[in-house]
Amino acid sequence: MTDTEALRAAMIEAAERQLAESADHDIATRAVCEAVGVTQPVLYRLFGDKRGLLDAVADHGYERYAALKAAEEQTDDPVADLRAGWDNHMRFARDNPALYQLMFTPRPWSHSTARDRVFDLLVAALMRCAATGALTLEPRTAARLILSANIGLALNHIADPALFGDPTLSHRMRDTVFARVLTETTAREEADPLHAAALRLRAQLELAGTDALEPVETALLLHWLERITRPDGTAG
Repeated sequence: MTDTEALRAAMIEAAERQLAESADHDIATRAVCEAVGVTQPVLYRLFGDKRGLLDAVADHGYERYAALKAAEEQTDDPVADLRAGWDNHMRFARDNPALYQLMFTPRPWSHSTARDRVFDLLVAALMRCAATGALTLEPRTAARLILSANIGLALNHIADPALFGDPTLSHRMRDTVFARVLTETTAREEADPLHAAALRLRAQLELAGTDALEPVETALLLHWLERITRPDGTAG
């Protein structure tokens, strides 16, 4: 790590610590600089401004989140792993309320990629479910539903833990949303067989690929499968 990288990391750590300790979950750039022992022009050189520093803190929060996800045990049951992922997401929010709010509360001026990268992690988990035939929607649509519910409940819990702190509420929300996007074996038999087969084949191609087709042929097949599994059923 270079001196500049070390200084940048120290300032991100100081900003995150101040964010967690402040009553309004905000930071003061002067206090961050004083904590590290540098002048404010150094902050402007490394981050551009306060907004850039907050973006860096949010993206560092994603790295912590991703590390926790990587440490989760991946079993042979992707649906069970998905349920555990919901619970671990809620745990991360409870353990890091200020950081979580920074990562997931919309900020129109933000250039942080944390929220999008968390979405991609969820899509990858749902792709595993789709490959086993356990998903009723295409993975990105399912991810939008799940993450909207997960983030909404987590932010409400942070804002009003007395009202939203009951742990059974999280499980009820999880099970309600999952009932919409997941299917049991008995339900799979009643579903549109073409749609179900396309979902599963598309997920398996995305995960493992195939040597039987040229790359351009695989891309065309994925395009056709995407049209079959599109939520509105349109061809355009």
